[in-house]
Amino acid sequence: MVASHNPGKVREIAELLSRFDIKVVGAAAMGLAEPEETGATFADNARLKAEAAAKASDLPSLADDSGLCVAALGNAPGIHSARWAGPKKDFSAAMRRVEKELKEEGADNARAYFVCALALAAPGKPTEIFEGRVDGSLVFPPRGDKGFGYDPIFVADGEKLTFGEMESEKKHAISHRARAFAKFTQAFRLPVKAP
Repeated sequence: MVASHNPGKVREIAELLSRFDIKVVGAAAMGLAEPEETGATFADNARLKAEAAAKASDLPSLADDSGLCVAALGNAPGIHSARWAGPKKDFSAAMRRVEKELKEEGADNARAYFVCALALAAPGKPTEIFEGRVDGSLVFPPRGDKGFGYDPIFVADGEKLTFGEMESEKKHAISHRARAFAKFTQAFRLPVKAP
């Protein structure tokens, strides 16, 4: 169970797990309620979502809480990254807000990083957390229509393309989510699909 109602996130997690012998289903497809994210950290929110989904479905549940942290904005939007997009999940508006707030701060440094916390919860077992981070900088206007969320304004260190311009294979090799998944798959030695 992928404990998310975000189709982009479910798709990306399914892609990251595609080489393993695991069937992935999203929380929305199972009709599960979306819990309120009341945690103080990405790990707290990932744990909350994973444990709620595991309890409701009686399946091992993997939740991701991730977001964009902008240094000049005191690491905002951070755990509130999705909330900046509003109830309609309008990330174009969220990216405009980031740009506007940077201008208001007079920030000439657009350093930022993405964080991903993965939580795996299973009935009767302790929840485990895996975190990944990728550093980079922001560009405006947004570039590219691949990925989701804040991807079109984020350029990882050492890259020229935004995450929104990258093919998924390239992004999956360097992203915060990929780094968290590498820790997750190493910890569990997941079975790889037979060729």
